[in-house]
Amino acid sequence: MGLSFVSRRVLAAGAVVVAGTFGLAACGTESTGGSSASAPSEGGVKVVHPGKLTTCTNLPYEPFEFKEGDKTVGFDIDIVDLAAKKLGLTQDVVDIDFAVIKSGAAMAAGKCDVAAAGMTITPERKANIDFSVPYFDATQALLGKKGVGIKTLDEVKAKNLRLGAQASTTGLEYVRKNGFDPKEFADSPKELLGLQSGQVDVIVQDLPVVLAWLKKPEIADKFELLASLDTGEQYGIGLKKGADPALLKAIDEAITTAKADGTYEKLYVKWFGKKPGELG
Repeated sequence: MGLSFVSRRVLAAGAVVVAGTFGLAACGTESTGGSSASAPSEGGVKVVHPGKLTTCTNLPYEPFEFKEGDKTVGFDIDIVDLAAKKLGLTQDVVDIDFAVIKSGAAMAAGKCDVAAAGMTITPERKANIDFSVPYFDATQALLGKKGVGIKTLDEVKAKNLRLGAQASTTGLEYVRKNGFDPKEFADSPKELLGLQSGQVDVIVQDLPVVLAWLKKPEIADKFELLASLDTGEQYGIGLKKGADPALLKAIDEAITTAKADGTYEKLYVKWFGKKPGELG
């Protein structure tokens, strides 16, 4: 979404107006129909649903957020859970379009308290969203058919290969800044399908997402990691602009404490199979 890899993602004009029209699919324990009202939690923070810390995300984006049976799991989900438990709340996950998340519209409309969607912190997004301290150093990657024989974006251009990217992501913006006009796909599964079906020759996506895909034999048999693109991105948990300071503080403290006491490293190894700093 745009990963740095995101992750992931550019301001949508008029997104707050659109917020009232998009459909939501609840992936947590209960439906969150959306309300601008808020209620104080046991931890003293204001939340849109009593007893819940409602998280907006965009599924699937493995290993950050994806479905495992009826449950939404992933690295992002575990990170937010640290803050939820600190506040005495239960996390409830809502799956919505990423463009609505990164524009800030979802939180402005009271659909959720926080956004965890492999979302890169960018100046453009900070205009509409408040961010936690960074919780993940991201990198983009190129995935293509085995034997395509390229290792850089320059070689993609030199060989006139067709490039694909996920819409609204930092990966898309990165390749555009490097002179490409890639074919856009609505989400990461459609992007992968575009590669598999021959619509494009190479795709750009967050490295952890590419590595998760390559764990599947049907993908690893035909495709390979062509290159890592160090874009210097960092992911953050998003909050409504002008968010409750107590909620932002709780999330920042949960991330900082986890990094200090070893919890963060355990979660990192759980979802990525390597320690922080070893992924690229």
